[in-house]
Amino acid sequence: MRTADIFKDKTVFSLEIFPPKPDSDESVIYSTLEQLSDICPDFISVTYGAGGGKNGCRTIQIASDIITKYGMNSVAHLPCINLTKAQASNILDCIKANGIENVLALRGDIPQGSEAAGDFRHANELVTFIRENYDFNIIAACYPETHPESTNAADDIDHLKNKVDCGVDHLITQLFLDNSDFYAFRENARLAGINVPIEAGIMPVTNKRQIERMVKLCKVKLPTKFVRILERYGDNPTALRDAGIAYAVDQITDLVAEDIDGIHLYTMNDPYIAHKIYGAVQSLILTVPTIGM
Repeated sequence: MRTADIFKDKTVFSLEIFPPKPDSDESVIYSTLEQLSDICPDFISVTYGAGGGKNGCRTIQIASDIITKYGMNSVAHLPCINLTKAQASNILDCIKANGIENVLALRGDIPQGSEAAGDFRHANELVTFIRENYDFNIIAACYPETHPESTNAADDIDHLKNKVDCGVDHLITQLFLDNSDFYAFRENARLAGINVPIEAGIMPVTNKRQIERMVKLCKVKLPTKFVRILERYGDNPTALRDAGIAYAVDQITDLVAEDIDGIHLYTMNDPYIAHKIYGAVQSLILTVPTIGM
């Protein structure tokens, strides 16, 4: 099923997982999926992950198994930064052959210390290529705190509008910790004529290492409330995990009250955390219809 169609009837709740590393035990991810299937998410997206082509094959296989083995909808991530058009076609043909209807079109991270290769420089070029040659439902990323490479918020919205106009059906945001950033971004997007569903990406921050990585790679702003949680519970892993879960629940509760199109939970392959969050917000998602759009 195409993800864009799900938003017509409900507040969407979806999950993201990542494939195991090439040298890791593949059975672990299927144990994770078995546990996540109890949530019955509207879809599960599978990142391309690290490890090059081999992990790309795992992405497609896992996304296919989500459909055939677990009866759930799936999305395959596709970063394009080092792909030629021929390579992109081979991957997209494989995605199609495996019965996957949804592709998350991404630029991907430029390798440090080297220039990007391939035929694509930005995600909008991949979106255009997919729209001209295939019939996938196309999802793309967006950034409530602006893309780290954008000069300002207005510039970022202009680039996003261009990407959507190239053929995007549905947007998922990068993680954010301050809902006011999301609301300002959503308003600016709508004013710019971006009218596709915008799903809020929520990552429960549950350990210090994760926080440090987020700040470094994603340039995520840490609100005062969150900093206080970190100061109080940072030396107690269990307490910080539980506080991170509670913070994510508060975020989602507020977002649903503000007519969010959907919630995309970055699970970090942790079924315990996903179940705790979903259990706390399930009744809100199931009873509050989407009004916006």
